[in-house]
Amino acid sequence: MRILGAGLLGLGLSQSLTAEQQAQSGAGAILRGLDKVNGQTIDVQVPTGGLSEMFGLTVEVADCRYPADNPTGDAFAFLTIRDTGQRKVRFQGWMIASSPALNALDHSRYDVWVLRCIS
Repeated sequence: MRILGAGLLGLGLSQSLTAEQQAQSGAGAILRGLDKVNGQTIDVQVPTGGLSEMFGLTVEVADCRYPADNPTGDAFAFLTIRDTGQRKVRFQGWMIASSPALNALDHSRYDVWVLRCIS
């Protein structure tokens, strides 16, 4: 039992060390949008603090971060997504490039996810 506990503690410590890696902010994000009805996709570059229209959505990028020691590594971006011309927020939060379903936009027609940060 003691050995099992020590193994689990070691596993927890190694996971927390990787979670504390240094991140660097990019100049913006490259996002992909999908229209689920017709299967059309679009890729857009959005600067940090800027916004872009993708199909019927307006997407704002507040920040895009990536591992400082690996610029091509896993990106995560803070997005605010609204229906174009509407004030109601459809999504607001961090979206992770490698796990877009972890914190995803809930929309019946459109999908948006992060591809990578702009260096």
